[in-house]
Amino acid sequence: MQNFFTPKSIAVIGVSQDTKKVGHIIFKNIYKKFKSYPVHPTERNILGEKAYARIEDIPQHIDLVIIAIPAKFVVRIVRDCGRKGINHCIIVSSGFKEIGNEILEYELAKALDEYNMKCIGPNCLGVFDAHSGLDSLFLPVKKLTRPKAGGISFISQSGAVGSAVLDLLADEHLGFAKFISYGNGTNLSETDFLEYLEKDSQTKVICMYIESIHDGRKFMAVAKKIKKPIIILKGGRSQQGAKATLSHTGSLAGSYEIYKGAFEQSGVIVSESLEEVFHIAKLCEMLPKAKGKRVQVITNGGGYGILTIDECEAQKISLAKMSQHTRNFLKHHVPKIVTIANPMDLVGDTTNERYGLALKMCIDDKNIDVILLIILHQTPLIDENIVEVVRKHAGKKPIIVISTGGEQTKILSRKFEEARVPVFSFPKDAVSALKKWLE
Repeated sequence: MQNFFTPKSIAVIGVSQDTKKVGHIIFKNIYKKFKSYPVHPTERNILGEKAYARIEDIPQHIDLVIIAIPAKFVVRIVRDCGRKGINHCIIVSSGFKEIGNEILEYELAKALDEYNMKCIGPNCLGVFDAHSGLDSLFLPVKKLTRPKAGGISFISQSGAVGSAVLDLLADEHLGFAKFISYGNGTNLSETDFLEYLEKDSQTKVICMYIESIHDGRKFMAVAKKIKKPIIILKGGRSQQGAKATLSHTGSLAGSYEIYKGAFEQSGVIVSESLEEVFHIAKLCEMLPKAKGKRVQVITNGGGYGILTIDECEAQKISLAKMSQHTRNFLKHHVPKIVTIANPMDLVGDTTNERYGLALKMCIDDKNIDVILLIILHQTPLIDENIVEVVRKHAGKKPIIVISTGGEQTKILSRKFEEARVPVFSFPKDAVSALKKWLE
């Protein structure tokens, strides 16, 4: 399956001079990074590259073909590719079983099987690999910013969900490994991609948006063996949502409760929203593994500490009880107005240095496993150097920052995340993600 992500040669079928057409956009995304061949029946030169009338006319071997033509021509082209010895194809074309054209989808499956071709699609965006630069998405870069390289991979049955997530992750500066939009999944399913990503050294966390599972037993068996975190959002959970999946990818959604039970039995993290998927993924990708589940809250705003503790109690998060040594040390090294408890309230006149001391003691305290660090940047003595204070301790124990505020807070939050310290704007989001991450 590696040819889908690091091919030595690519042919794009359906590349015209029209800059708004799908084939042109895809070819433009890849031709400077990979040896690429545009295929069009009448064009002779596209973006300075020689164009070929037929796939058979290309003299070189092709590792991957991307097909972006009307559905009625796809089966014939697949057979042409098969005869040329091409084993991997991405079919972005729609017009198959998702619109009720079961016969055409059956003919496509038969042709793929006949030539032993691996296929992503049809009715999909294909793949994006942030490490190799392979980008079959037909969405212009100026409209959808591609995320930087990192460890989060995303398998999505829906191209729209996937593209929105890519844009969001790029904006939040989260690192991405591989994105796979597989659409109808004619001969490669979500389980095949799950198996591949389990072996992929660049993938640390696997996120999934699915509407149905092709083979439930196989999926569960594979998921149980995978040691990497798997986070799933199921589409079609409601009765009307389940009906909508038929006209989307031509799939039967099934009972959400059955799916949820199967996922939980397989050790998969079940998310209730798209936002939560990447809240959890952020923790998986950035944080060291927690040795336990005891959480210490540190704050410079009493009310925010109380809200966070309330959220921990509501979601049955275990609260840490710091050691007597930690209590005694802090008692003699911080002002008397500081509350040495859980939450630890450093109060509004706190400094970067006071945060650093509190962090060091909690990092060294064996009674504490995770730190929820509330930093309200509006207080007068906190400045941008707080990022470096926290960064020094990141990696020793899981530290999650909660910061609410306007433009200045957002700027500093981005600096924290660039330092691989995850940040949340609100206690509820942080605690919800933490709970599922700890489980």
